[in-house]
Amino acid sequence: MRIERRFTKENQDAYASIDFHRTTSEIRNPDGSVVFSLDNVEVPTTWSQVASDVIAQKYFRKAGLSDDLVKIQEDDVPEFLWCSAPRDGEQVKPNGEYLGETSAKQVFNRLAGAWAYWGWKGGMFDSETDARSYFDEMRYMLAAQMTAPNSPQWFNTGLHWAYGIDGPSQGHHYVDYQTGVLTASNSSYEHPQPHACFIQSVTDDLVNEGGIMDLWVREARLFKYGSGTGTNFSSVRGSQESLAGGGKSSGLMSFLKIGDRAAGAIKSGGTTRRAAKMVICDVDHPDVEEFIGWKVKEEQKVASLVAGSKLHELKLNEIFAAIRAWDGKEEDAFDPKANAGLKNAIKSAKKVMIPETYVYRVLQYAKQGYASIEFPTYDTDWDSEAYNTVAGQNSNNSVRVTDSFLKAVENDDDWELIRRTDGKVSKTIKAKELWEDIGHAAWACADPGVQYHDTINAWHTCPADGEIRGSNPCSEYMFLDDTACNLASMNLLKFYADGEFDADAYMHATRLWTITLETSVMMAQFPSKAIAQGSYDYRTLGLGYANIGGLLMNMGYSYDSDEGRSMCAALTAVMTGVSYATSAEMAKELGPFPGYKKNAQHMLRVMRNHKRAALGKKAGYEGLEVKPIPLDHKNCPDRNLIKLAESAWEEAVTLGEQHGYRNAQVSVIAPTGTIGLVMDCDTTGIEPDFALVKFKKLAGGGYFKIINQSVPAALAKLGYGTAQSEEIISYAVGHGTMGNAPDINHTTLIGHGFGQEQLDKIESALPSAFDIRFVFNQWTLGADFCNGTLGIPEEQLNDPAFDLLSHLGFSKKQVEAANHHVCGTMTLEGAPHLKEEHYSVFDCANQCGRIGKRYLSVDSHITMMAAAQSFISGAISKTINMPNDATIEDCQAAYELSWSLGVKANALYRDGSKLSQPLSSALIDDEDEDDFEETLRDTPAGDRAQVLAERIVEKVIIKEVRKQARERLPERRKGYTQKANVGGHKVYLRTGEYQDGKIGEIFIDMHKEGAGFRAMMNNFAIAVSVGLQYGVPLEEFVDAFTFTRFDPAGMVQGNDSIKSATSILDYIFRELAISYLDRTDLAHVQPEGESFDTLGRGVEEGKSNIQQANEDNLAMIKQVSSTGYLRKRLPQELMVLQGGGQGNLFSGETAVQAATGTDSAVAVAAQPAAVMPQLDDRAKAKMQGYEGDACGDCGNYTLVRNGTCMKCNTCGGTSGCS
Repeated sequence: MRIERRFTKENQDAYASIDFHRTTSEIRNPDGSVVFSLDNVEVPTTWSQVASDVIAQKYFRKAGLSDDLVKIQEDDVPEFLWCSAPRDGEQVKPNGEYLGETSAKQVFNRLAGAWAYWGWKGGMFDSETDARSYFDEMRYMLAAQMTAPNSPQWFNTGLHWAYGIDGPSQGHHYVDYQTGVLTASNSSYEHPQPHACFIQSVTDDLVNEGGIMDLWVREARLFKYGSGTGTNFSSVRGSQESLAGGGKSSGLMSFLKIGDRAAGAIKSGGTTRRAAKMVICDVDHPDVEEFIGWKVKEEQKVASLVAGSKLHELKLNEIFAAIRAWDGKEEDAFDPKANAGLKNAIKSAKKVMIPETYVYRVLQYAKQGYASIEFPTYDTDWDSEAYNTVAGQNSNNSVRVTDSFLKAVENDDDWELIRRTDGKVSKTIKAKELWEDIGHAAWACADPGVQYHDTINAWHTCPADGEIRGSNPCSEYMFLDDTACNLASMNLLKFYADGEFDADAYMHATRLWTITLETSVMMAQFPSKAIAQGSYDYRTLGLGYANIGGLLMNMGYSYDSDEGRSMCAALTAVMTGVSYATSAEMAKELGPFPGYKKNAQHMLRVMRNHKRAALGKKAGYEGLEVKPIPLDHKNCPDRNLIKLAESAWEEAVTLGEQHGYRNAQVSVIAPTGTIGLVMDCDTTGIEPDFALVKFKKLAGGGYFKIINQSVPAALAKLGYGTAQSEEIISYAVGHGTMGNAPDINHTTLIGHGFGQEQLDKIESALPSAFDIRFVFNQWTLGADFCNGTLGIPEEQLNDPAFDLLSHLGFSKKQVEAANHHVCGTMTLEGAPHLKEEHYSVFDCANQCGRIGKRYLSVDSHITMMAAAQSFISGAISKTINMPNDATIEDCQAAYELSWSLGVKANALYRDGSKLSQPLSSALIDDEDEDDFEETLRDTPAGDRAQVLAERIVEKVIIKEVRKQARERLPERRKGYTQKANVGGHKVYLRTGEYQDGKIGEIFIDMHKEGAGFRAMMNNFAIAVSVGLQYGVPLEEFVDAFTFTRFDPAGMVQGNDSIKSATSILDYIFRELAISYLDRTDLAHVQPEGESFDTLGRGVEEGKSNIQQANEDNLAMIKQVSSTGYLRKRLPQELMVLQGGGQGNLFSGETAVQAATGTDSAVAVAAQPAAVMPQLDDRAKAKMQGYEGDACGDCGNYTLVRNGTCMKCNTCGGTSGCS
């Protein structure tokens, strides 16, 4: 074939127009430890640090490169394509150290060189000049980030050709491209494994070839080389079907759990990617009900593990605490009959079903001198031990549904589940009930997805060889069992410049990559004989694109618009049309794929249907029950693409009729996880963007906040001037300086004692901050400055809930105003100058920032898929994002809409459907309850503790405070500490009083409570204290907060008057009311006794030991005793105790107070205090637009949704995507 040059020039280096530089690649864990580091990495200067890190960490060959290579002459191969090998045959340096790749050029050269080498040997090029042109053009496109192949190509291709790397066979096979003979590989690298996507069959057999256990071995071969696989397991008999040797089968689910565990154990040493697999079950399988609910139950198991482990630790250590608190005879400390506290702790443990074995074990530990127990607790992180313990976490699950099933759902008909051994009916159920189960499972845990069997097979190019029953892990590759597909994607934004889309360059790239993927089929080896033969026979390819979301935003069109959908459809139509035309060209030179002859009429029918869709026809389709969405000629913003789409499909059909096709399929739209990072794509695959503000990684470590690179171009396209655009962008990302910030700026800070040194420290930290409150701390400013100049005690500084800006007297409104100015809103909603009709252009998959409300609808995702599906050979990998408040019916409706529009598969992800996403418990006031519930529900999960605290502040300060001066507490104040256990949670209450005994502040702390709730209670205590100091009567708080209901709640231990509470707040204000207001009506047990002798004196009980107090004694007592404390209050005639007092009943156990001062919490009356709970890493990640989970490879909280998987924007790791 003839290869033209478009990006390079003859007799000039392929990289002549691309500048390269040396940089350092380093990936760190959140704790600062280095995961990966490499100095002197050579990459193009235009590449981001993330792209540089990904190619260095993921795709550079780390070992086995000789420093002394020689060319191996081959007479029928051009010299520039000769293979290389170590001169001495060893892949090590003389001193025994291995070499690795250090330059991106090495990677580009080995990829393009291997493709050109095998292409030459396979007769792909007309001349050496064409081969050289191909070699240079491919290298340029890789370096310019225009295109990228799937990850296995980067891992494996060219290692033998470029470096002579080799190893023993791993059981692979290939079909010889010259003889057509199936051959066993004798090398692990000569024929690389470049394919990412496999579909494998399984028979209803346990141990023989092709059976269940054999499948796990075949999967392992794929996972080792970074590939993914999918299998339809519907041929395996159900759990109640008979076995040939007698008895009943253990069923489908038992084997799926084995395969899931095997897949989870294979991680390729962290050098490639996690195991990725798809498990499919037909909707008429006898075990389909159990399959649908599988992951729902596994999620419930995770919840039980997490809650149960933490409850064990809490209750078992309460037993230790009761033993430590005992002050009698040592031997009685371990006897529940003698130790009442121990008896209560044991009863409490039994009430929550702690096994008696563990209770007795703790008692035995205590007798042996142990003081506590470290019971292993679990969390809900997606890669945590809890998730690793349960099954089903290493695969995507899908149910295959047919048109007949969906019509049965519509008509509320019965549905039969069919036995696999004899075809008889196993069970009859209502189709609608099964459909509801599918919707519920997707709503509850995002699995299973749905694949539309009849729609898939209506576009099948080779039905004479059987039905399509399976797919790859991400559902974009759908073809016959035991076949493979290698993928590549084009970065659409690289073809858009100066307001125009370069369609000629796009078509040129499509043609070259079709040739590349075909060459990859010829050179590849496969994990089984069947796949090797199937891939040779059908030669399926997977060309696609990425960054459609970024392209549309650059062009000024909304993702959810007729123009956006038409543009996407036109680009897809051109790509697939040109690719099929190229396939027909190759068929002319090399012959059609071996399976073409008996499928020719079927394939040509499919080609004609594609052509009709490209022509915009609404009728006349052949053999389609569900009609495709035709190309929208009217709304396409690029008229040239419409003409090219029409001509491309005219040519594809005409050439196919003449020569046939070299490939049964040519296109898919993949999730482009890691390769999307290598190409610096704003958006992956067909996805929209996930955030408008990104955090750019810096070469020296850390991040810098930047606007999505598509936003400035979009604003210019929409007609905004430079000055206006700068203001709009600054509104989103912030100004990065306190200089001219409202309320909190250099001037006001200097007034608080800040010097130039402190201002410089703050300014240097602001560019990477997303909240100014996390800059104002002792680590930025220095402990000496905070302690000395600002006078903040060390214990306050170390309190995670301490807010320095609040301490300085700034209100919440002032802090927020400064925050928006400095750190930005991370959204464009409400930006100056931006017209509301343009908001939709910047809509993302999720709400943006704290104040953003807009996000793309469920239907917009589906209609975009439908627009592209009409021109895709395979299918589309995409996540359909749903809000947290979506219902089960919404999930069913999304599935039904997808089916009606001709989409082949659908994967839903409802926000919060996974336990790994944190949600806060709700504290709802009776007043305006409905409004507040709505506010809380619409608040991002990471911000809910803050909203709750603000609500409390609003209630206390805004509604109750009259304008009056604030009454300061004395520097040394009296009060009391009360410890209790409410519903199994330790609560410490500490009060502070004025000199006349009136309460002026409270501290609340909860032992081992969750960070968000504990911080919220600390902030609540600040709010109440501020209210008290401004004159709000304690009675107002008591009336407002007693009888409130939320968890934790239940029985109260450790308080002599309160025995149960409906919430923590109910308990707190009952206690304060009884102690300071004498509200005995709120006590369950009346306080008794009015003198100190009620404490009890053992054998001296009942004997008089009092005398009349003199004035000196009375003055001394008033210095240390609370005169406002009314429970056990002092009598009018004070008595003085004679003799020694009792010892400390709670030795070794000290209440940890919330060291959050209140003297300076609020500067102005009638304004809420600026209280901000400390956010954990997960909550911070959510605020930045990430999923909130930690990456399993590098530990950073930078995971984003990517098709049906997740990818890490720090290290490029994925949860299974290509």
